[in-house]
Amino acid sequence: MKKYSLYLVSVIMLFGSMGVHAQKQGQEAIDSLLQVLRSGKEDTTKVDVLISLSFQYHSVNPDQGIKYGQEALDLATKLDWQKGIGVALNKIGINYQFKSEYDTALIFEQRALKICEDIGYKKGAVSACNAIGGVYNYLCDYPKALEYFLRSLKTAEELGDKKGMSDVTGNIGLVYQSQKDYPKALDYYQRSLKMHEALGDKVGIAAETGNIGVIYYYQHDYSKALEYDFKQLAINEETGDSSSMAITTGYVGDVYASMKNYELAIEYGQKSLKMAAALGDKHQEATELEYVGYAYLSLATDTEARAGMAISKSEMAGKKYQPDIETIPAGKTARLSKAIDYLRRALALSREIQTPDVMKDCYENLSAAYSATGDYKNALDARDSFMVLSDTLYSNETNEKILEMGIKYDYDKKAAETQKADALKLQRQQFYTWMGAAGMLLLLCFLFIIARNNKLLAREKKRSEDLLLNILPEEIANELKDKGESAARHYENVTVIFTDFVDFTKAGERMAPQALVNELDICFKAFDAICDKYNIEKIKTIGDAYLAVCGLPLADPSHAVFAVKAAKEMLAFMVMRYERMGNKTFEVRIGIHSGNVVAGIVGVKKFAYDIWGDAVNTAARVEQNCEAGKINISEATYDLVKHYFACTYRGEIEAKNKGVMKMYYVEGTLPKT
Repeated sequence: MKKYSLYLVSVIMLFGSMGVHAQKQGQEAIDSLLQVLRSGKEDTTKVDVLISLSFQYHSVNPDQGIKYGQEALDLATKLDWQKGIGVALNKIGINYQFKSEYDTALIFEQRALKICEDIGYKKGAVSACNAIGGVYNYLCDYPKALEYFLRSLKTAEELGDKKGMSDVTGNIGLVYQSQKDYPKALDYYQRSLKMHEALGDKVGIAAETGNIGVIYYYQHDYSKALEYDFKQLAINEETGDSSSMAITTGYVGDVYASMKNYELAIEYGQKSLKMAAALGDKHQEATELEYVGYAYLSLATDTEARAGMAISKSEMAGKKYQPDIETIPAGKTARLSKAIDYLRRALALSREIQTPDVMKDCYENLSAAYSATGDYKNALDARDSFMVLSDTLYSNETNEKILEMGIKYDYDKKAAETQKADALKLQRQQFYTWMGAAGMLLLLCFLFIIARNNKLLAREKKRSEDLLLNILPEEIANELKDKGESAARHYENVTVIFTDFVDFTKAGERMAPQALVNELDICFKAFDAICDKYNIEKIKTIGDAYLAVCGLPLADPSHAVFAVKAAKEMLAFMVMRYERMGNKTFEVRIGIHSGNVVAGIVGVKKFAYDIWGDAVNTAARVEQNCEAGKINISEATYDLVKHYFACTYRGEIEAKNKGVMKMYYVEGTLPKT
């Protein structure tokens, strides 16, 4: 299912080009800039024009935007114009951000910030900090995002830069929204909206109007959400912002889907799809194809689906946007067929443009659609692909389904037991008060019973705390008990272990279901014991995969060495078990990578402690490029353990979405010198 998105404005306002060209919009602006470029000299004015072209292309053709940004950077460098260099670096970063190449975007934005600070160009520093905050927000590193947003806001206030203040204020709201602090997010959005209105900045007004609609959506006030969506559509039409109109039209469909009115959801989704196709926006097109497929699936399978809902006042206000779309077929079979068709098209397009988040949603919904039609083989294949992509993404969009016990349930149970014990205690106190004259013997019996109950309560309390510690690291569990919440943290130096059983799907075909689960339980219990031995934090299992990390929540300078030692013991256990059990167990491959991660609690009803970041994705890629019965480590891990273990260099290996990586097989332990 498509998620309701945010209107991140940090890239809209950055480094407004130093000439008048930045005020023009769309193709008219591009044509005008190209005309000036053809007649321009090799001077700072040409740099300005190239920068403006780079900015104009960022949302329609970022590759072309990068090309013009690089030309601006080369010319500014030739002219030794530091201010132009900083602006050009920023524009290139914006284009990489629109390509979802966040690491590269961050490199360019950090270079832009350094130059602006070195030359005292504070307005540029405001924009660069805001851009860096925007990148970290996309990477879900919310503390870092807020740090840079606040730096941007402080400098903007010092300068009296009202435009910068209005934009960064809205972006701070995004951080609080990501933390589900909706009242605070709404406060920042409303403050930003007032500032944009005072400036007459219609682009900013539209963005914050949309963000306020998102808050009402999350608060389940769908009428208000629609009201603000249609307000934004009206502004988009006035400014001629076709791209935003396509996106917002899709958001209207999101609201109707949440209201279980899937027919209207399909209508608006198809309208957005047509607009995106006309604009050549393949990302939005793939997103809406997936969304319409999801809506058809829900219409076919959701017993609570609504139809024929009366048109609301907000809908009437936006009646000009009522789409003219295909007729929705009747019958579950026909609707499931439509769902599969749209989801397949979405999957093909998302593969073409490499958008793994859309691909993940496609596989999840295809699995459900195939299952509903009785095509269980394709359903299982789609589910496997969904799990692989979910594992590589590691975001707060993964919707964990394999943790069976949540902290909320544990606390509810403990509260019920405590209430019951208190009631029993009160009854006994009343009884013994009435019998007080009976003598000391009865009093002693009463005290004995109270002491026994207290002992039982203490025992139950310890059981609950032990259960909590079995789910979360001790430091996180204590923080959750004391404060009722736990903030996400960034860890600089950790080592991630990722294991996977070879040909697990085939094992499932040859083994009975209970035997398969029992064998997984035996293997994972052994892995748990090994992790405990080396103070390694188990994160989770995903099907037949096992994820753990060494070096958090408490830092450990030997994190990489302990991780490799644990991996060697895991491998030794599996080799020994395979020699004894044969094809009744599994062969394992293990991947290890060292780097930085973000860790924290995700979920609402069933909490889960999880980790995210490039180090996790890289560990998964290292594992995927490992042979059965081997431990494959990255260059980063090798540099930390090369004095402790004998390793064989495998050369430079192509890893999906990571490029070429140096990898090593761990062979044995080096003798002590």
